[in-house]
Amino acid sequence: MDKPVGLILAGGLSRRMGGGDKALRALGGEAILARIVRRIGPQVSMLLLNANGPAERFGVELPVVPDSLPDTPGPLAGILAGLDHVAAAFPGARYLLTVPADCPFLPADLATRLGEAAERAGAAYAASGGRTHPVVGLWPVAARDELRRLLADGERRVDRWTERVGAVAVEWPAEPFDPFFNVNTPDDLAEAERLLAAYPAL
Repeated sequence: MDKPVGLILAGGLSRRMGGGDKALRALGGEAILARIVRRIGPQVSMLLLNANGPAERFGVELPVVPDSLPDTPGPLAGILAGLDHVAAAFPGARYLLTVPADCPFLPADLATRLGEAAERAGAAYAASGGRTHPVVGLWPVAARDELRRLLADGERRVDRWTERVGAVAVEWPAEPFDPFFNVNTPDDLAEAERLLAAYPAL
């Protein structure tokens, strides 16, 4: 399977972090977003950033794809914006890999393993420790109109999208740490610093 196009979802409002862009919070002396770019960049053919508002604040050399729907309706809107962008800009691309902007420890085999599952099922998303992480997924570009219809019906839950496209879960071990640990609150950020101290290779 060819490398997919990648999209980092940074369009949220970060309410639990107190507002602002949580992707720009420092972890181990660098922004969480910079860590994600370094981890995901080698796994994809092109890396995009889904964000709303001024793009310059992120300080990264990535094409920025804003939501096409008003009022920040959640990650599904970011996924749709990414799928539409890929269809227009990269007509030969079959899949879009999406990851949230608050997961600093994403696995190096993410695209490969999701790709293997998507080749069989059509779409795939990550799971670990008995929990699913549907925002971390590999989606067929050809399904973008299906997602558009879902959003037009008022649906905002990502798990309904996974059901609609028949996506399968791909499991990663959650020990000694969960690779899909996400930084939503100041306490989460402190825990991420602890993990980074315990596992410097992260």
